Amino acid sequence: MGKHILVVEDEKEIREAIAIYLKNQGYQVFLAENGQVGLSILEKETIHLAIIDIMMPVMDGITLTMKIRERYDFPVMILSAKSEDIDKITGLNIGADDYITKPFVPMELLARVASQLRRYERFLHLVDRQHEHVYCVGELELNLDTREVHVGHHSVKVTPKEFAILELLMSYPGKVFSVDEIYEKVWKEDAINNETVMVHIRNLREKIEIDPKNPQYLKVVWGVGYKIEKYERR
Repeated sequence: MGKHILVVEDEKEIREAIAIYLKNQGYQVFLAENGQVGLSILEKETIHLAIIDIMMPVMDGITLTMKIRERYDFPVMILSAKSEDIDKITGLNIGADDYITKPFVPMELLARVASQLRRYERFLHLVDRQHEHVYCVGELELNLDTREVHVGHHSVKVTPKEFAILELLMSYPGKVFSVDEIYEKVWKEDAINNETVMVHIRNLREKIEIDPKNPQYLKVVWGVGYKIEKYERR
């Protein structure tokens, strides 16, 4: 894999344990016992992801995360004890991408790291190929050139109308479209059958959502219409 991961944790045993798990997966790991040391490493090395503890001497994880977000866009995962919910919330609000609760399960930690790195790689890849017509929201990706839809690494087969609906919503993430608007823009005629749109929306959810009853991407705004949830790039 060759990705560089920074681990900032003041407890030596936890710090070294995380390093062992990551190195066994092929990552190159850089260790720091506080935020100040972590910053010095960032100035010397190319880092692709950081795992940062909250409570540390010299410079805590919240301060370090804020400083990272001033200059870098790589994923930040914070460590937090269960009793420190306010720290987790604060960390996410200032730019962290995920958090791990102590004590953590090693396999879950590795899975979260891999997921965040996949998202970051996709982001960098899209930056490198801006000439292509690609919409990317979270792990949902729609390519206008190839007419393909992906969720993570999985290809999703959609009908032409489903693709058109997804294209409309993804081109304006966060914007709510009424059922009539969707029908008129996709079917190119006056809205006469709201049920048709809702059936297509339901089918799309079955294809792109992990839990269609609790959608992550394609959401309803009751009494108004539908939207693709907007994901802010931190």
